[in-house]
Order: sequence, then structure tokens, then C-alpha cells
Amino acid sequence: MWQCPECGLSFVKNNQYHNCNKTAAITTIKEYIKVQPKDTQVILKKICKVIRSAAPEAIEKITWRMPTFWQKENIIHFAAFKKHIGIYPGSEAIEVFAKDLTGYKTSKGAIQFPLDKPIDYDLISKITSWRIKNITQNINK
Repeated sequence: MWQCPECGLSFVKNNQYHNCNKTAAITTIKEYIKVQPKDTQVILKKICKVIRSAAPEAIEKITWRMPTFWQKENIIHFAAFKKHIGIYPGSEAIEVFAKDLTGYKTSKGAIQFPLDKPIDYDLISKITSWRIKNITQNINK
């Protein structure tokens, strides 16, 4: 077990990719993207643009040290890792889009888009649009 001396988080492996020292003081999505590797910045900017297009009224913020789009509730988070981009739309979205997510590593509320393959920006847009529709329907009930 390895524990980060900066933030105290524990990891199973001591070579765990962990960037708390880079993201601890970040307060905007723009700042978050700026500290990432140059190649990853291009992808994150495009993801941000795709999400913004699908959720034009959403508020941008940092939640759990991740870029977050919020509209009445968290819509979607994303984060850069060494080998993938994590997209966090929640567990219900993972279930609804299960067929589209074949071939991607997923967990209860997360999707991993490997950095060594093309990012499916259309899928990210569809998931974001679905989240907005779902949130709106739940509010109107």
C-alpha cells in the first residue's frame, strides 16, 4: 500500500498515477486542462466543447478535483489519467448506454476512453444530452 505524502490518499500500487499536487489548488476547468500534458489538453478541450454544446446552460466547476458540468445536479465529470480519459455520467447512464459502451472499460458510474484510440466525442455528446433530458424530466415530475 502506498500513501501520497501530499494528500494522504492510499493506493494499492506505489506506481499509481496520481497528480494531487497539480490539481489541489485548481478552481476552473481551464486551469485543470492547462496542467495536463499537451496532447491530452487537445482532447480535454474538445470534450469540454462537446459537453458545452450538449449542455449550454450548465455551470462549469471543479468537483472532487475533476472538471464538472452542473445543472440542478452534477451532469457529468471528466478527468485525465496517464492512459485514459475518465468520463463520469453516473450509473444510470452506464446502464442506458451499455450497448454503445461495448469495448470500453466501465464501472458503476464511469467510462474509460483510452488515449491510444480515437475518442468517441459523439458518444460523449449523446450521454450528456441524455443526462440533461433525464434531469429535466426528473425536475418536472
